[in-house]
Amino acid sequence: MMKSLKAPIWNPYVAGALVGILAILSVVVTTAVLDKGKFLGASTTFVRGAGLIEQAVAPQHVADNAYFQSKKVKVDWQMLFVVGIFAGAFVSARLGRTVKGETVPFIWRQRFGNSAVLRAAGAFIGGAILLFGARMAGGCPSGHGMSGNMQLSVSSLLALVFFILGGVITARLLYGKGGR
Repeated sequence: MMKSLKAPIWNPYVAGALVGILAILSVVVTTAVLDKGKFLGASTTFVRGAGLIEQAVAPQHVADNAYFQSKKVKVDWQMLFVVGIFAGAFVSARLGRTVKGETVPFIWRQRFGNSAVLRAAGAFIGGAILLFGARMAGGCPSGHGMSGNMQLSVSSLLALVFFILGGVITARLLYGKGGR
């Protein structure tokens, strides 16, 4: 088992089975203990995180904000889930010896040059657009793609199709047909 955890690339069948087990456990735990039927997802966490930061600067604005009245600004299990994603990815990369510190990835450098500022600006703008779209869709790819499809939700299936389509179109526009 430790040998497969240290592999640079995990077996996709094992990884898929582990994600499936995680999804089932999330339903069991959240239904029985936590938020009564809230499933895996991450986009609300980023909005709540922004609310936490804003609350430190302008608490009255957060208190008067209609969105934050319905989605309370708090540290909850979903925020810990997102922290766990980052921690798990880091541990996995360390075990597989694939960690490398780079500010400008090779594929970006080939297409757009060495500017770390341009890369950071592109990442920030892309992330903002994705978060905006996820909020408009009522959830992120993990929420719709895993949890929604696990419940056979038609809207989640449609959202996932458009998430993938948007990713393919964006990759083609940015990197061309070959991807590199």
